[in-house]
Amino acid sequence: MKSKKSILEVGVNTLQLEAEAILNLIPNINADFHKAVLAILESAGRVIVTGVGKSAIIAQKIVATFNSTGTPAIFMHAGDAVHGDLGMIQKNDIIICISKSGNTPEIKVLAPYLKQAGNLLIGMVGVMESDLAKQADLVLNTYVAKEACPNNLAPTTSTTAQLAMGDALAVCLLHSRAFNEDDFAKFHPGGSLGKKLYLKVGELALKNQKPSILPEASIKDVIIEISQNRLGAVVVIEHKSILGIITDGDIRRMLEKHSNLLDLKARDIMSVNPKQIDKDVLATTALALIREKNITQLLITEQDAYYGLVHVHDLLQEGII
Repeated sequence: MKSKKSILEVGVNTLQLEAEAILNLIPNINADFHKAVLAILESAGRVIVTGVGKSAIIAQKIVATFNSTGTPAIFMHAGDAVHGDLGMIQKNDIIICISKSGNTPEIKVLAPYLKQAGNLLIGMVGVMESDLAKQADLVLNTYVAKEACPNNLAPTTSTTAQLAMGDALAVCLLHSRAFNEDDFAKFHPGGSLGKKLYLKVGELALKNQKPSILPEASIKDVIIEISQNRLGAVVVIEHKSILGIITDGDIRRMLEKHSNLLDLKARDIMSVNPKQIDKDVLATTALALIREKNITQLLITEQDAYYGLVHVHDLLQEGII
């Protein structure tokens, strides 16, 4: 069995090889790369990304990144293309064909068909003398000196280089389109990522009860109100005005400070000037305030009127944290 040291050394060496391979791509961000970005920006069609084997998996990732950042893209498996999938290519589409060697049988067969309708063919390839490089209108050179695999066989460094080149394309396109957070939110409405971009704190408050109590309420009533609503707090309201807030922590501090609880009222133990935020503010901003003030509940308002409460657990459940 390999020693722990040797395993760690192999892991570090793998990352070093792949990091070096990516840095070696920098000179290949050249005139053809610039033309590829401009062509995609000016195209009225989509980007069709194709490949076979591990390159096909990278192609799918690049398609996903393009689509999520404002560049319409479709994946086409190189092996299926000559069995009918060529029909997905439309007149104005641009094709990116990914291959390490550029000489696999599928790519050799496919390349001429990709050009027959006059579509721009961009080859992402690691061998500049390959069939794909010669057929392509533009070439993105993803040459790597060796794979991280000790047998120099399993695609590791080469697929990392392809992925990095795809990311470079996508980010250049994103930057050129001035694609911003609002655009990003439109394409990512689901999951924690989308919620961070569009979820407003008022939407969370609406899911909760709206605990409130009068300033002259007894301590017993305060505790009952806090317990029933399970938000760890109650807001003290009089004539629709917010006077303060009472939290679990205020109850604990009350027990430490006072021996006679019968005469105490809500106003005697409430915290005045509670931290509050407008209902239309993003949940991420609310989270930042909660962290800054080291609190667990945040009072939500609408035009300075009491709207609801949000607990840090609400943000946790929504995946904001």
